[in-house]
Amino acid sequence: HSLRVMAISKEIANSINLSEDKINLAMLIGLLHDIGRFEQVRKYNTFIDRISIDHGDYGVEVLKKDNYIRKYIKEEKYDNIIFKAIKNHNKYMIEEGLSEEELLFTKIIRDADKIDITYQGTCISWASNKEIVEETKLTRNNINAFTERRLLNRNTDLNNINNAMGHLLIVLGFVFDINYKKSFEIIKENDYMNMIINRFDFKEEDTKLLIDEALDIVNSYIDSKV
Repeated sequence: HSLRVMAISKEIANSINLSEDKINLAMLIGLLHDIGRFEQVRKYNTFIDRISIDHGDYGVEVLKKDNYIRKYIKEEKYDNIIFKAIKNHNKYMIEEGLSEEELLFTKIIRDADKIDITYQGTCISWASNKEIVEETKLTRNNINAFTERRLLNRNTDLNNINNAMGHLLIVLGFVFDINYKKSFEIIKENDYMNMIINRFDFKEEDTKLLIDEALDIVNSYIDSKV
């Protein structure tokens, strides 16, 4: 995942004509963005932040401890950019007060991470068998985020939704937090959104209709950005 995110970060950085030095910085952030995951799974045996630790925050701790960041980059001048981008890569919203450069690299890593999570879900996690979702019944409240063109909030948008359906909707809604044209192009060229839905067999007709409505909104949004 980290290697793929590094490669996607390079694509995005190239597309916005960053200098070679800044492209390398984007790639480094991509490589290191999940460095907190290793200790997370070792200590807590889970990748779920809400029942363990925030892996973005912890990644910054890992890189700061004993100046570990110096193993990856000799110069100190980019440290704050790296730390801010990693800290914010997994948050629902980017913190306020970031400098222009901190915000730039934070947006690049958030795009690259979401793209690869989408790829991973579509082509790896959900690729083996068509997942049948029989008991989940969506309500219109569950797709409000799509009509409002915003990221889904697990606490307010996904009440009474099982993990499989919740994860599906969250990944589908990633597009509303994508920042760069190149990112939208990657998603569209790979047809990720339609592929995600094709992995599932919805038995509830009302749920299927709501999913189709959400998918139409997502695809129209992507088309407007490429």
